[in-house]
Amino acid sequence: MSLLVLFIYCISLVYGLTNTGAAETRCIERERRALLQLKSGFLDGAGILSSWSSHRSSLDCCLWKGVGCSNRTNHVISLDLHGYWSSGVDKVGLRGQIHSSLIELGHLNHLDLSINTFIRIPEFIGSLRRLRYLNLSMIDFEVSKVPPQLGNLTYLQTFDLSNSYITLKNTEWLSKLFSLEYLSLSGVDLSESNNLVKNVITRLPSLFELQLDSCLQPKVRANTFLTITNFSKSLSILDISTNYLPSSSIYPWLFNFSCSLTNVDLSYNELAGTIPEAFGTFTFLQNLDLTSNGIKGGIPRSFGNFSTLESLYLSSNALKEDLPSFFYLLGPAKKSIQVLELSYNNISGSLPDFTTFTALKELHLSDNEMKGNFPERFEQISNLVILDLADNQISGLLPDLSPLSSLQEIHFERNRLKGTLGEKIMQLSELKYLGVSSNLLHGKISETHLANLSHLVYLDLSNNSLVLELDSDWSPTFSLDTISLSSCKLGPSFPTWMRSQKNFSIIDISNCQINNSIPNWFWDQLTLRLRYLNVSFNNIHGTVPDLMYAEQPVFDLSSNNFSGPIPLFPFRTRALILNNNMFSGTVSSLWNLTDIFNLDLSSNQLTGELPNFWMNFTHIYYFNLENNNFTGRIPTSMGSFSNVFMLSMRRNRLNGELPSSFKNWTNLNFLDLGENNLSGSIPGWIGTSLSNLRVLSLPSNGFHGTIPTSLCRLENLQILDISVNNISGTIPRCFSHLQSMTEKKTVAFSGVHMIGLERTRLYFSRATYVFKALLTWKRMKHEYSSTLGLVTSLDLSSNMFSGEIPDEITNLLGLVALNLSRNSLTWKIPQDIGKLRWLDFLDLSRNHLDGGIPASLSQLTNLGVMDLSYNNLSGRILTSTQLQSFDNSSYIGNPSLCGLPLSNPCPGDTVPQNPPTAVHTANDGDQDKLISRGFFISLFIGLAFGFWGVYGTLIVSKSCRYAYFSFISHVKDWIYVMVAVNYARLKRRSWA
Repeated sequence: MSLLVLFIYCISLVYGLTNTGAAETRCIERERRALLQLKSGFLDGAGILSSWSSHRSSLDCCLWKGVGCSNRTNHVISLDLHGYWSSGVDKVGLRGQIHSSLIELGHLNHLDLSINTFIRIPEFIGSLRRLRYLNLSMIDFEVSKVPPQLGNLTYLQTFDLSNSYITLKNTEWLSKLFSLEYLSLSGVDLSESNNLVKNVITRLPSLFELQLDSCLQPKVRANTFLTITNFSKSLSILDISTNYLPSSSIYPWLFNFSCSLTNVDLSYNELAGTIPEAFGTFTFLQNLDLTSNGIKGGIPRSFGNFSTLESLYLSSNALKEDLPSFFYLLGPAKKSIQVLELSYNNISGSLPDFTTFTALKELHLSDNEMKGNFPERFEQISNLVILDLADNQISGLLPDLSPLSSLQEIHFERNRLKGTLGEKIMQLSELKYLGVSSNLLHGKISETHLANLSHLVYLDLSNNSLVLELDSDWSPTFSLDTISLSSCKLGPSFPTWMRSQKNFSIIDISNCQINNSIPNWFWDQLTLRLRYLNVSFNNIHGTVPDLMYAEQPVFDLSSNNFSGPIPLFPFRTRALILNNNMFSGTVSSLWNLTDIFNLDLSSNQLTGELPNFWMNFTHIYYFNLENNNFTGRIPTSMGSFSNVFMLSMRRNRLNGELPSSFKNWTNLNFLDLGENNLSGSIPGWIGTSLSNLRVLSLPSNGFHGTIPTSLCRLENLQILDISVNNISGTIPRCFSHLQSMTEKKTVAFSGVHMIGLERTRLYFSRATYVFKALLTWKRMKHEYSSTLGLVTSLDLSSNMFSGEIPDEITNLLGLVALNLSRNSLTWKIPQDIGKLRWLDFLDLSRNHLDGGIPASLSQLTNLGVMDLSYNNLSGRILTSTQLQSFDNSSYIGNPSLCGLPLSNPCPGDTVPQNPPTAVHTANDGDQDKLISRGFFISLFIGLAFGFWGVYGTLIVSKSCRYAYFSFISHVKDWIYVMVAVNYARLKRRSWA
């Protein structure tokens, strides 16, 4: 009996296990094999399909990643094979060909193949007739054609083909997808599909959302793109942004859909003119985006009809509107509007109390023309999350921000806000971004003020008068990504609280009065996250260790006392600024900086010959090695600087000739090789290859030969300095072709300068860079930086030029400085030199010029410095002219020159005699008798009456007193102005 029971138990156990396995394995075998065949056509480097296996333990395909089965029929109904973006840049996904086995999945209704790389869209996808969702977005197709068989998917409700590098010519098949509710063709080239709207979209009765942004490439066909009005009556969401369509293509049909549209995105088009009042007919509008269209004028009054508006984006236009009036206009949307974006316009007025808009979460008003103060108080607690008022002229005291307790972002940068900061932000416990740089804030900030800000990731307090007094043992509760504290007081010790900040990518503690070395723990915690490190303009000393761990960083260690050799930096360093320190040794450690665009090693103690490893520096834009002790020849490998904009190696000991490889510098604007030991002739290729040069400075070298006439082709040349060389020959007459010297204009010297800091993003921009040029004025070197764009100078002094000064030089009407001194020039000063009306500096001294001083020279009313000394000039110095204002040092050494201010009189001048001595007669004594005792008594009585007559009246009469002191004040102001003007004039002349 027991054996029978045992046998029955075993059979039931086997039967139970069999049934259990069958229950767990839902996958239909035919579909499982189809999926494995589909996988075989792909390269899957990221293991997206790693769970798809024929192994016994993976028999149930319904459990595979991305596969969804019906609970009722066990058929595969969903397939999600989308890839993904690694670090937001690199695509990670499947590659290869989509296998025809996909047809076996006949019950499929959801297919997502997005973010992959396939050969083509196969025609057989049109056989999956049960599909309701098809996502082919962000796919790189080798064959960029869409098969018309997709028109067979008549049940399709969602179709996404966006950003797949597809060109659609024939779009007729789209009109067959009459069940379509969502269609996205964003980024698809539709420039040859003019029938898309007319013959296709108008036939889609159920269409609810249409995405067509960035579709039209050629603007010339834009006017024919949108011409029909009978869209689907159910269309609610419309995006035709970034197509550069004019208003004539959009407005005629857009305003026919005021009854259905709730979301309209027209950003980045060309809707010139004002905003039409017809927008007010969109009575159910929730979101409107008109960003970056060049729209002018004010806000339409019809915007007051938007009672359901949730977001309004109007940034980057030219709108002029009074902000309080605009807020009043939007009154009906007080309880609905959540986002108001008005940045980069001409919005004026003061800041109203925005807390009356109870639903408002984001208020963006940066870069406008707002003035005035904050509201004295806020009406109520606000739900505001982002408040951006940067780049306005808002003044007054920073208010108590505690009513804005939900704030996560504050951006008040570059305004005129005053007062203290610490106690105003103490209660903002949700704050993540705090940007208040470049205001007039002052006071101390302690750990008490920051203790509650545990979510803070962005801190920018720079360019205020703030003092951070934080205990050395304080450990913040926040972990910052961006630390920008430039010009705040942190020192004299290096801030130890930063030891807890190990996740930052941007740190700027420049000009913070730090006066010791940087501790090792700081260098040790620099990680791959680092993008920007600025400790410039402190008094930091010590050496810098090798810094090899960062991804495309920028280092600014300038204007400190760092010493020792230049360390190793990450090979992808973008900018390295080490100027004004005491670094020594060679530059051999820089060999790996192949991505660098800004390298400034000027004013250090670097020595040795320049290595020949520059051929990989193809991105270099700004290159400065001046004020060091480099020797030897300039390496020919520097010719690889094909993008270089500014190069200076002034004040070194370089020798040899200029390498011919420099002719590759076609973008060069600024070249300064002065004060070296360079030799040879000035190459002619400078004028033919370096056509963009604005500054060419080669003074104090050993160049010889003549000036190549090819320099006359440099139409952009603004400063030419080849003084103190051995150049001979005549001055080229073709200098009159130097176009930038023939007219007075301001040139902006621009270059890639450092970085800009905007929110937590780091960006490189072409901002004004402080280029510096040394110009010799009256044998004194003066440095020009911020005013360099105003200077036009020609300096050929201290050479061996002979012959005459060509008359053509007077055609350089924009010249501010002309120095031809210390040469062997002969003949006369050009008679038309007075045409150079902007000339402020003129030095023709120590030549062999003869003849008289041209009368036109007296017309140069801007002339502040003039030196004609030690020539052979003759004749009279014109009287009653500008020439009389210069002292005799400007004329000495010309024996035949006469007249003031020289002591040498001209023939015919009358020599003044000494005044006759007074002769006293007997009557003198009688005249003295007039000053008797009675005279003094009368004088005293007269003074008494005069004093009390005037001042008594002032004491009694308020109006007289006011008039008198007002008169005295005006006299004082007049005297002050006259003294200041004349002092400035004398100072300018004495400085020059």
